[in-house]
Amino acid sequence: MTQLSITTTQNVNINFSSASLGVRILALCIDLLILTAYLTFIFWLVMDLFHVGRLTADWDYWSAAALNIMLCLPAMFYSLLMESIFEGQTLGKRLLKIKVVKIDGYQAGFGDYLIRWLMKLIDLFFAFGLVGLIASLVSDKTQRLGDMAAGTAVITLKSNVTIDSTILEEIDAEYVPTYPGVIKLTDNDIRIIKETYQVALKDRDYHIFSRLCMKIEQVTGIRNQSGSDEIFVAIVLKDYNYYTRNM
Repeated sequence: MTQLSITTTQNVNINFSSASLGVRILALCIDLLILTAYLTFIFWLVMDLFHVGRLTADWDYWSAAALNIMLCLPAMFYSLLMESIFEGQTLGKRLLKIKVVKIDGYQAGFGDYLIRWLMKLIDLFFAFGLVGLIASLVSDKTQRLGDMAAGTAVITLKSNVTIDSTILEEIDAEYVPTYPGVIKLTDNDIRIIKETYQVALKDRDYHIFSRLCMKIEQVTGIRNQSGSDEIFVAIVLKDYNYYTRNM
C-alpha cells in the first residue's frame, strides 16, 4: 500500500495508507450493485405495479421519457450526493472503510466532490474505464484524473490504531497529577498538542517544544515547574488523561 503524507493545518504530518486499486474497484462494484437494485426496484414498482410511464393514452412518449429521467436522477447523482453527505464516502466506500480526503490536509468539500463526479465521465465511462485505471496505476497516490483535478486522494481507514495515534496516555494507577489547570483544554487541544509533541520528539526540535509550552501556559494559566519544556508537555498530556478519566 502506498503511504500518503498529509500536512494538517497545524503543520503536523499525518501518514495514511492510500486505498489500493483493487479495493476501490470493489467499492465501485458495490455501488453499482446498489444502483442496479435501486433502478430495478423503482422501475418495477412505479412502472409495472402501478402501470405508470407506459405508452398509453395517459402517457405519451415525452411524458414517459420525462418520468424515466426523473427516476434515474438519484442514480446519476448518487456518488456526488453520498460523498457530500457522508464526507467523502459512498455506501460502497463505507462498507470497505475507505474515504476521499484532500491531500493538503483540509476536509474535502462539495466543490471537490463535484469535480470528481464530473471527471467520472472521462475516468469511468470513456474507453470502458481504461483512462481512470491507467491514471490510478501510474499515480503514486493511486489517483484517478478526478482526484488529480480536485486535489484529493482515497485513503483506507483500516489502520492499526495504537495508543500513540490517539489522545490517550499510559498512566499508572499510582500516578499523581501536577497541573489541575489542564482541564481547561479540550480533547481537540490535546490531540493537536500530542501530534505536535510527537513531531518535535522525533525531530528533536526544541524550538517547537518551547512554543508548545508557551501556548499551553497561555491557554491554561499554569506554569512550567519541571525545568524542561519537553517534560512539561509530557506531564500535561498525562495529567489531562488522569483528570478526564476520573471526572
